[in-house]
Amino acid sequence: MTIDRTGEDRPSLFVGWIDALPVPAALIRPMDRGNFSLHASNSAFDRLDLSPAGVDAPFELRRAIERAAQGGAGTHEFSCRLGKGVAARDLRGSVALLTDENGATSLFLLTLIDRTQEMMVERNLRRELVSDSLTGLPNRAGFEELVEQRHDPEGSGDHAILLLDLARFSRINEHIGPMAGDELIITVARRLKSSLRSGDILARTGGDEFAISSRVPGGKADVREMARRIRGCFDHPFRIGELKVSVDCALGCAIQPEIDTDIADQIRHAQIALKRAKRTDRIEIYEPEAAILSDNRFGLETELRNAIEEDRLRLDFQPLIELSTGTVAGFEALARWNNSKGVSVPPTEFIPIAEDSGLIVPLGQWAIGKAAATLADWDRQNTNKPVDCYISVNVSAIQLVRDDIAAVVRDALSANAIGGDRLMIELTESAIIGDPDLAMSVLSELKALDARVAMDDFGTGYSNLAYLQRLPLDVLKIDRSFVDHMVEDRDKAAIVRTIQSLAEVLGMRTTAEGVETADQARLLSALGCDFGQGFLFAHPMEASTALAYWRQSLVRPII
Repeated sequence: MTIDRTGEDRPSLFVGWIDALPVPAALIRPMDRGNFSLHASNSAFDRLDLSPAGVDAPFELRRAIERAAQGGAGTHEFSCRLGKGVAARDLRGSVALLTDENGATSLFLLTLIDRTQEMMVERNLRRELVSDSLTGLPNRAGFEELVEQRHDPEGSGDHAILLLDLARFSRINEHIGPMAGDELIITVARRLKSSLRSGDILARTGGDEFAISSRVPGGKADVREMARRIRGCFDHPFRIGELKVSVDCALGCAIQPEIDTDIADQIRHAQIALKRAKRTDRIEIYEPEAAILSDNRFGLETELRNAIEEDRLRLDFQPLIELSTGTVAGFEALARWNNSKGVSVPPTEFIPIAEDSGLIVPLGQWAIGKAAATLADWDRQNTNKPVDCYISVNVSAIQLVRDDIAAVVRDALSANAIGGDRLMIELTESAIIGDPDLAMSVLSELKALDARVAMDDFGTGYSNLAYLQRLPLDVLKIDRSFVDHMVEDRDKAAIVRTIQSLAEVLGMRTTAEGVETADQARLLSALGCDFGQGFLFAHPMEASTALAYWRQSLVRPII
């Protein structure tokens, strides 16, 4: 297409007003064989120094003129960019057919609107939406876009998405302050960027989480090599001002063939691997079985949440036998759950899910309330005479931190009109020793309610005896690992004897878990152990059966 600018023979009908238009405008006359001439233009158009048919003219503009010539009536709109670099202009234009008074084709009107400022603002906003303001790296949305853009439909090989999470960052941030924490993130980003290959994509996808996309023609071997380089970034401390901060990271990765790439799914797979990596402290590569397990856990979490809200769990009760008399001193309450299909879900399966999801807090509240209600119901069945036993309820370390346990116990006692001595709260050794000051505060509040407190699984952690002496504990529960084979294993018997002696010195009583043989019961009694719990005496039972069991022990001792 060629255009010859000729100002001769201008139709006065159109030329007279083109200079009055506030935007760049030109009149284009059709010629033979698809060519055009620039018939007239206003000063705003001339300042653009634009020849619509020149070799430098934007393709979009020339294409719009051709479509207008072929398409007849109507307006043909287009967008284009004029020039390069900082001097580039973004234009929006339209080409419309003009006809004379006889309806014959006369001229085409080309008008242009300068959208440079508008497009600059839009690009800046877009950049902010897909970029991390702190590091300048892509954020989660920008990362997904960049990975999508590099997608090769012909399938040029596998690629991996690797997620990196800084270990202990929240604790470090608390100690060094948010400003220094931001500087640490920036420094980590620089080190990571220096460790990557050309073509790798690095993004900051969360507060202390980074994502990397990389080609891995060598599969898992390439991933492990990349993980080795990334780990190397953390070999030396980070200097933040006058501080030297040591940081480690967890790495989770998902590998996927290029021809079968769904970015959102692949990131989700990498997150599953990252979650495992936080537990194992090594690079974890996603396997489909892990996703199935994760989906099952998520389904169980949802169903467990509904079960708690709808009160569809129950408590079973395992008796605690006083070894010197053979009578029932109390019961340990154990949560039991049948899912919507009526299948029993083991506590070893749903308790960890409850702890991971935070459902352990409402589950613990429910258990304390249910145990108190059971005691009140037993009292009513016992002709309104209090049943002379207590119920022990386990409280998770997570609930100890997140919940007001004393308030939960107080409400349960008040709602069911029973005394605090009828409830015993069991806390694991790790929960108590992990934060002794918090434990001291909570235990003191429980003791003010006359509730009893037991340390569960004693001997399996690293107890601080100084703290143990200060804590207002009533019972030490000897872990079943020491009771098992203690008759044949002198070392285990010695450990039980030591725990028993320690409890006596501290004014505490002891309960041995996992008692399964009469020989174990006799040895424990000879060592001075106060209570025994295990299958030798009874399996966990429903509330009505537990009440009958207690009554029977009054008539005929269990041992």
